[in-house]
Formats: sequence, C-alpha cells, structure tokens
Amino acid sequence: MKRKKLMKNLLINLVEKNKKYTEEGKLASYIPALLKADKEALGLCVVDIKNNEEYWAGDSDVKFTIQSISKVVSLIIALNDNGRENVFKKVNVEPTGMGFNSIVNLEIRNQDRPYNPMINAGAIVTTSLIFGENEDHKLQRILNFLRRATNNPSIDINKEIYESEKATGDRNRSLAYFMKSSNILEGNVEEVLDLYFKQCSIEATAKDMARFAAVIANDGIAPWSDEILISREVCRIVKTIMVTCGMYDASGEFAVHVGVPAKSGVGGGIIATVPKRYGIGIYGPALDSKGNSIGGIHILKDLSEELELSIF
Repeated sequence: MKRKKLMKNLLINLVEKNKKYTEEGKLASYIPALLKADKEALGLCVVDIKNNEEYWAGDSDVKFTIQSISKVVSLIIALNDNGRENVFKKVNVEPTGMGFNSIVNLEIRNQDRPYNPMINAGAIVTTSLIFGENEDHKLQRILNFLRRATNNPSIDINKEIYESEKATGDRNRSLAYFMKSSNILEGNVEEVLDLYFKQCSIEATAKDMARFAAVIANDGIAPWSDEILISREVCRIVKTIMVTCGMYDASGEFAVHVGVPAKSGVGGGIIATVPKRYGIGIYGPALDSKGNSIGGIHILKDLSEELELSIF
C-alpha cells in the first residue's frame, strides 16, 4: 500500500512540476486538426509489470491520435508477416540526423532503402509489407492487434484527423512516389498511403499506450493475462530500434538523459519501455523543435532519475 501511494504521489508531482514547459512548446500545425488539442494538457500512466498495477496522473484519460507511435505497431506486424530478413531488405535500421519527414535522406546517398522504420519513409514501407486481402482487412489487423495490446476493445481511428492527414499529406506522397520510382516501395501507392494515414489517426489515451509499452517491455507478454502477443525476438528488435531511432533526431540525447527504448508522435504521445519493469505512456501535445512532447520529455528525465530507469 505504501509503494502504491509513493508512486501515485511521484507521478502527480512530476506532472505539476513539468506543466510549465508546455508554454514553451507548440502544437503540430502541419496537420490542421491537431491544432484543436489543449496545449496545456499533460498526463502519464505507468504500468508496473511485476505487480500488474497501473498508476496515473494528469490528463491520462484524454484521447489523442498516436501518429508516429503507430510506426512501432506496423513494424511489429510487418516483422510477424515477413520475418526479419525480408523486412530489412526494404528498410534499414540506422539512425538519421535529419527530420522524420526528410526527402534528402532518401536521395543524398542514393539510398536503396530508407534509413529506419521510425522515420516516415521507412514507416510507409513497413506499412506496405503488412499482409491482407485489401486495405480494410489490413486496417482491421492493425486495430485488432492494438486492441489486444492495450486491453481496450474500443480502440479506433479518429476520422476527422484521418481526413486532415489525407488532405495535407503531400510530403508523405512525395516520399512514397519517390520510393516507388526507385523500386523501394511496391504495391498501389495511394492505397499504402491511405492505410498509413489511418494508422497514424488511431486514437488512444496515455493509459492505453502504457499498456502497449508494457507488453513490449515484458518481451511480448500481456501482464494482465500472460498471453503472448509478440514474440521475444520481435520485441528485442523493436526495442533496439526505439533506442536508436524512436525519438527522431533527438534519439541520442534522449538515450543519454533518459536511457530507455521510447517512441514519440506529433499528437503528443510517447511510449517508453523499461525491460521487465515498466510500460510508460505519456500525453502532452505541446511539442519541442524536434517534434517530441516537451512536457513529456521532462517528465521522463525526472522519472528516469527517480526510479533509476536507464538500461545503460
């Protein structure tokens, strides 16, 4: 009981302490519908894997679109469908010092494949590798997996955000058609992009994301049911890529200051996994210059110090 109270108080204090940073951040503006978010919102949830307990504070029940966190989902499914070798023939696993939607990344070194699955070009490729009879079937597979991995059967897409993404997704279209012309991307480009926009528009809460992170942290086993949802090998691959590439071009700095596998999204979400210990979900839509939740980053720095989370 004392442990529960201490953890609860810690999370409440961390939200209160770091709320001030939301004033310095900005909402993602290149997807117009994301500007409707409350800039001052900040919340987190921590799933204690060992004790199968959840702790939360702040705006942990506010729904937001997971955006680039969905890249972890599509990578897991693509690895399950195709195997490691076939996926990494199409997309590399190297960090990049450039922005998540960079076109220069693809052309500057005459790359035969995108740098990694956590930038937009790489994620579009991994989405194209998901098996299914058609786009609807593939989307259902993505949703069904995430519903099981969050223990939330109501997970779905936000249609307004999806329409906004689709209407303003010209940079992603440029990336996709460039890759199609270079024989990197296979299949119907518009269908692949439509599925990509939909997966980015999946709506969840910090609590949902903490449970998803807990499954990855627990080598693919759901702490609430002991069901194996992801293989140990796929979890290992995903966590490694999250460490090196998950926080865009701030991944190195994040590894130094926080030191856990994590993935962010411009909707303000962050998932962080502490192997065999915690799954962490954060929501704070005010972003820093790299596209990461500014309040969320500060919370994770403090949480890592308080609980000695770094894996290094």
